[in-house]
Amino acid sequence: MDPAGERVTESVEAQGHSYAAARLRLLTEEAQSGPPRRAALARLTDQWLADLAADAARATGAGGWALLAVGGYGRGELSPRSDLDLVLLHEPGDAKGSVSALADRLWYPVWDLGLALDHSVRTPAEARKTAADDLKVQLGLLDARHLAGDAAMTAGLRSAVLADWRNQAPQRLPALHELCTERAERQGELSYLLEPDLKEARGGLRDATTLRAVAASWLADAPREGLEEARTRLLDARDALHLVTGRATDRLALQEQDQVAAALGLLDADTLLRQVYEAARRIAYASDVTWREVDRVLRSRAARPRRRGLLGRGRTAGAAPPPERVPLAEGVVEQEGEAVLALAAKPDRDPVLPLRAAAAAAQAGLPLSLHAVRRLAAAARPLPVPWPAEAREQLVTLLGAGESTVPVWEALEAEGLVTRLIPDWERVRCRPQRNAVHRFTVDRHLVEAAVQAAGLTRRVHRPDLLLTAALLHDIGKGWPGDHSEAGEVIARDVAARIGFGPADVDTLALLVRHHLLLIDTATRRDLDDPETIRTVAETVRDTSTLELLAALTEADALATGPAAWSTWRASLLADLVGRVAGALDTGALPESADSEPTAEEERLAIEAARTGGPVLALHAYTEEEAEGEARQQALGVELLLAVPDRPHLVARAAGVLALHRLTVRAADLRAFDPIGEGPVALLSWRVSAEYGALPEAARLRADLARAFDGSLDIEARLAEREAAYPRRRGITPPPPRVTVAPGHTSQTATVLEVRAHDAPGLLHRIGLALASTSVTVRSARISTLGSNAVDAFYVVGKDGNPLPDARAAEVARQVEAALR
Repeated sequence: MDPAGERVTESVEAQGHSYAAARLRLLTEEAQSGPPRRAALARLTDQWLADLAADAARATGAGGWALLAVGGYGRGELSPRSDLDLVLLHEPGDAKGSVSALADRLWYPVWDLGLALDHSVRTPAEARKTAADDLKVQLGLLDARHLAGDAAMTAGLRSAVLADWRNQAPQRLPALHELCTERAERQGELSYLLEPDLKEARGGLRDATTLRAVAASWLADAPREGLEEARTRLLDARDALHLVTGRATDRLALQEQDQVAAALGLLDADTLLRQVYEAARRIAYASDVTWREVDRVLRSRAARPRRRGLLGRGRTAGAAPPPERVPLAEGVVEQEGEAVLALAAKPDRDPVLPLRAAAAAAQAGLPLSLHAVRRLAAAARPLPVPWPAEAREQLVTLLGAGESTVPVWEALEAEGLVTRLIPDWERVRCRPQRNAVHRFTVDRHLVEAAVQAAGLTRRVHRPDLLLTAALLHDIGKGWPGDHSEAGEVIARDVAARIGFGPADVDTLALLVRHHLLLIDTATRRDLDDPETIRTVAETVRDTSTLELLAALTEADALATGPAAWSTWRASLLADLVGRVAGALDTGALPESADSEPTAEEERLAIEAARTGGPVLALHAYTEEEAEGEARQQALGVELLLAVPDRPHLVARAAGVLALHRLTVRAADLRAFDPIGEGPVALLSWRVSAEYGALPEAARLRADLARAFDGSLDIEARLAEREAAYPRRRGITPPPPRVTVAPGHTSQTATVLEVRAHDAPGLLHRIGLALASTSVTVRSARISTLGSNAVDAFYVVGKDGNPLPDARAAEVARQVEAALR
C-alpha cells in the first residue's frame, strides 16, 4: 500500500476508535438517557459518518453523491443497538467504479466496529422506482435525512418521494393499513402481552411511525395528545432493553423485565409493564381513529364524481351534500360511520350523556367519534351519587352489547371517562396478570368477561346483575390480599354508587366474593359428598343467585383464555350446578292478578267498562318515588291503560307505544271485572321516550283506540319507520329464548319466560306470537334490563286452565321461532 493509502487507513481506524470510545461513554453515562441520549448518539454517528465519507470521497475521487440516513436513524433516534439505515445516492453512470469504491470505504469501517448496517446504493431515479415498488422502502425514505455529500441531491429525492407519497396516498394507504392489520394478527396487541415486542406488536413503535407517514400524506392526522409521550416511553424501554441484554432486541422477555425496570428507575417489572401498556394503548387508539378518518376521506373522494351528475340547482359542482345524520339515542346520532353528538346535545347539562352515547354506539356497532368523546370528557357534568336509574341502565346496555363494547370502552378510557365514572377502575387499569393462562390485563379481562356474559344473558333472570358482576369480579386485584375479599368490599361500594338497591348490592357482593367458588368446587371437590353440595347451597342461598354465579363462572373462564375453559370443565360445572339446584328451595313468581287494584286503577277500569274505549293516565316518576324493586328500572313515565279485554290486546297496545317511540321498561298486565259486565284489562307500563319528548296523551289515546278497532295498521307503520332509519350495523345478540317455568311457579296459569334482545316493537311481536298460538295472556311481568328484555307471561288455554306440559312446550317453541 502506498504511503498516502496507509495514512488514509490509519485515519479511518483512528476515527473508528475515537467514535467507539465516545459511543461507549455516552451509553454508560447514567446522567444522560432517553431522548437526549438518542439525539446525542445520532449526532455523534452523523459526524463520524460525514468525516468517513469525506475521506472516502477524497481517496476515490467520487463526485455527484450524497449519503442519507433513513428510517429510525433518519428521524435522529438511535437506540444503543439500532441498525444504521443508510442510502448512498449517486448520479447515473459509474464508469470508473468510484461510487463502488466509495461505498466500500463507507460500509467496511461500520462493519469493523460490529455495528448492524442496512445499506443500499442507488441513483435518485432508482431510489424513487424502488420506493414505488416497495412500500417499506418508501416509508423509510419519508424520514430521509442528509448526512454528507451533495445536499441538493438529498433535497431533490426527499421532495420527489414526498410528492409521490401524497399523489399515491389513495392507493398506498389502504395497502399500508393491510400491512398493519396483518402484523397485528401475527404479533398480537402490545398492551396485553406478557412478553411484548415493543416495535412490531399492535400499538408499538412501528405503528407510531406509520402514523407519521399517514400525517405526511395530508389525508388524515392522528390525535396528537399524548402520542409523542407514548412513543418516547416505548423508545426509552427499548433503549434500556438493549443495554441490559447487550443485543438488538425488541422483545421484552420476562426474565429481563426487572433489570429493564431498574435501568429506567422504576419500582418493579409490573410498573414497567403498566407504563408500556399505557403507551401502547395510546398509540393503538390513535391508530384506530386515524384509519377511520383515512377510510372516511377515501370513501368521500370515491363518491364525489358520482355526485356531480346528481347535483341540484344552486349546488357547487363537485361539492358533497351534507352528511346524513341518523338518530341513535337522545343527543346521539350516526354520521359517516361513527356515533357523534347531536347538534342540540348539551353535555354540560346532561350528566348521563356519556353513558347514553357509549351505549348507543355499542348497540349500533359503531365507533364513538374522537370529537364526541373529547367533548364529553371536557364538558360533561359528574353523575350524582347514587346514579340516576337511566345512567345505570345505559351502563348495563353498554356492557350487554357484546364485542362492540370493547372499542367504545377503549374510547372512553382513552379520555379518562371510565375512571371518572368508576374511580376504583384506576387500580386495575393496565395492570398486568403474571399468569400465562390470562390473555389480558386485569381491566381488559373484566371488559372481556362482560362481553362473554352478554352471550349468556338468556340463561338468567337478572342480566343486569350478571353483566355488572362480570365487570367487577376481579376489581380487587388492584389491592393487597385476597382479590375476592377485597373485591367484595369494592363491589358493594360501586354497586351502591351506581344506584342498585340494597338487595341487589348484596347479590353483587356475593357474586364477586365467590366468583371462583363453583369452578374450584367442581374441579377440586367430591361432588358425591353431600357436605360439598350443602356448603355451596348455603353460600349461594337461592337458585336465582346460583344461575348468576354459574353464568359468571363461564364468562370469567372464557374471557381468561382457552386453557381456562373446556368441555370437561363445562360438564363438571353443569353437574355441580344441577346438584346444588336440586338441594335449594325455589321461590314462586308473584302474580299480579292476586293483588288488589289501587283506587286510581279501579276508577280507570270502571270508566273503561262503561265507555268501552281505552282510558289512560300518565304520571311522571321521580327518584324519591322509585323504591325497592322499582329502582331496577329506568325512571320516566308510568302509563296506566284500562280497556275491555279483547284478543291481541298486548300486541296492539305495545305496537302503539313502539310507534310513539316509547321504550317499555317495565309492565304489568292484569284483568278483573269492576262492575260485573265483563273483564277489563289493566296495563301498567313504565316507559321512557326514545329521544326525549313524550307524546301528547290525547294523541296516544286516539292511536290506541284506532289500534283496538282495527283501523290502524301497526305492522305497516312499524315497517315504514324501520325503512326510514335502517340499522346498517349493530351487534349480533344471542338468540331469543322462550322457556316454560316449573309447574310450581303458578297454580292457575302456565308461565312462559321470554329472554330476548330489546328492540323497538319487541313486545308487539311477542304479543302477536302468543296470539297466534290461541292462548290467553292472563297477566304478565315485563322488564327491560340494559339491552335485555326479561318477560314472564301467565297464559291459559281456551278452558281457562294451565296448559298441559306438551302443549306448553309447543307454545314456547312457536313463540321462540316467531321471535327468531
